[in-house]
Order: sequence, then C-alpha cells, then structure tokens
Amino acid sequence: MSISFKTAQPIGIFDSGIGGLTVARAITKLLPNEQILYFGDTAHMPYGEKSAEAIKHYSVKIAEFLKLKNCKMIVIACNTASAAGFKAVVKATGMKDLVVNVIDPAVDYVVKNHYRQRIGIIGTKRTISSNVYAKRITALDPIANVVQLATPLLAPMIEEGFYNNKISQTIINSYLSKSKLNKIDALILGCTHYPLIKNEIKKFYGKNVAVIDSSEIVAKAVKEVLLKHQLLNTNKHGKFGFGKKGQQFFVSDYTQSFEESSKIFFDEKVKLKQFNIWEE
Repeated sequence: MSISFKTAQPIGIFDSGIGGLTVARAITKLLPNEQILYFGDTAHMPYGEKSAEAIKHYSVKIAEFLKLKNCKMIVIACNTASAAGFKAVVKATGMKDLVVNVIDPAVDYVVKNHYRQRIGIIGTKRTISSNVYAKRITALDPIANVVQLATPLLAPMIEEGFYNNKISQTIINSYLSKSKLNKIDALILGCTHYPLIKNEIKKFYGKNVAVIDSSEIVAKAVKEVLLKHQLLNTNKHGKFGFGKKGQQFFVSDYTQSFEESSKIFFDEKVKLKQFNIWEE
C-alpha cells in the first residue's frame, strides 16, 4: 500500500447521533483535503442513558465497521463513548495511536489555559458518573477545583431540534443555575451535542465564564496525529468515491431530525445512508 493511498483514506468519526457532527465540521474546516466517513448510531441514541458495557459493545462494533471501510484513523466524537469505550476500541481495532477521543484534548487544553482555576463540566449521566474529566484534570493539576453536573435533558432536546428557542433557553438556564456551578471560571461542554447550544450557554454567563467547546480542540489533535504518522492528505483531488465534498454519512436508523440538523453544519442536507450494522 503506497503512502499516497494511505493519506487518501478517510477519517472515521462516530457518535450516537448528530452531536459528533460538530467535530466532523471542525475537522472538515481545518483539514479540507480530508475525506470524512461519519457514523451516527441513531438506533441507540442517546448513549448517556446506557450501561458502560453496552456503550463498549456499540463503540467496538462501529469502530470495526469504520476499519472495514479503510479509515486511516478513528475519532470517537462522543464523550460518553470516549469515557466508556476508548480502550476497548483501541484493543479491538489494533489502531494504537490512531484513535482519538474527545476528552483528552479538552483536558490538556483546560489544564494549560485554566490552571488552578474552578472548572465546571456538564455532560450526560454516564459521562459525569464516570468521573473521567475530574480524574484526568486533577491528575495534571491537583489544585484544580473541578465541579460536575449531569444534564440529561440536553442531548435528547438537541437531537429533536429543540435549541435556540425559549424552551431550550429555559432548560439550559435551569441547569446552569444549579449551585454546583457557582463561581466557575470555565465550563467544559462535556458532550459533542452541546456546541449547538453554546451561544445560549454564553448568553447565560456573559463574559464571566470561558465556555470550552472541544470540537476545534479535537480537530487540532487529529491534525497532529496525521502529521506525526505522515497520513495528512495534501491532495485536493483525493476524494475517491466520496463525492465532491469528500463526505459520507451513515446512520444505523434514519431520523428526520438528523437530516434536518445536518444543514446547520454543512450548509445543505447531507445524504444519509442507512446501514444497520447490528444485523450484519
């Protein structure tokens, strides 16, 4: 296999639903020559309510599908799957150093830019109960004051298209008003769905709190991995079979909200391919 063929292979990205599109968009923007193969496990969304073992199973199955599609690296664009399934995905695929999760880049960023500050984290029940952010932040910054809040209504709300309106702002404000999040210096959006409501969160805090959206941070981490392994695609015409924009989108179960929300990220509806890997 030639180096040129390897570099032209797609980046595999997966999430339980539309949330990972925030990461896909950031990667596409930073790395316009790269092909993207996205898998949304809409049949099992949201992952935040599932057991750790179920999430590991889903994550491994999807990662194996992406590997069969010749993806040169895999991005776990879901905080819940990153917390529960990262090690299992690396082991199952054998793609050591070529699997990127969304947690570690965000942790490195917050420790570098908000050292010894009070850090808030919001995410799904599973992500928060795993305590993964707090453990990894305090391992690097023992004096950091980390507070966490599960916000289980947000991901389903976003999946159904309820954001940037009075209903979503009321729910968001209710969560952010909890005493746990008092006097924080920065807030990590611990779910890849949440960048869709970043403006509403910023509206609540004003300029008093740094709102950390990991999608752009993860995109930079992806670029670093590709450069390190000489896999960065510099060929503007290397979109073999992926259409003009070099993107393919698979879902395990078709949902209209996914297709409608895709317009927000890519300025047009993406063409969804329903592929139920659970029957394979």
